Amino acid sequence: MHILVPGECLIVTSQELIKYKGLQVAPAEIEALLISHQDVLDAAVVGVRLEDGNEVPRAYVVANKQKVSKQVIDDLVKGNLADFKRLRGGIVFVDTIPKSPSGKILRRELRAIANKGSSPKL
Repeated sequence: MHILVPGECLIVTSQELIKYKGLQVAPAEIEALLISHQDVLDAAVVGVRLEDGNEVPRAYVVANKQKVSKQVIDDLVKGNLADFKRLRGGIVFVDTIPKSPSGKILRRELRAIANKGSSPKL
């Protein structure tokens, strides 16, 4: 995972973008912010579809839950990103993020996990 520094460009394929109320959210931008926290070891963000057709970002986070809470992560996102990029789909702590042998995040597996669970209600 690459952490963005000021002046760098973020390239994302359109398949990865999350569409929230007509706005586009790049999961990589949120992931970079999450991983910048000292107690977060790894993170992945996927879109979770709501009943109204919108998608909202949900974070899957590898971290020590004794050191970092959902509230800390939520506050980090609220304090550093635009309101429409908030993790309205929730924050889920996991042991590992599914990745391919080359190290790419397997978002389809995370989406399958998200679809098995209940849809977030706003």
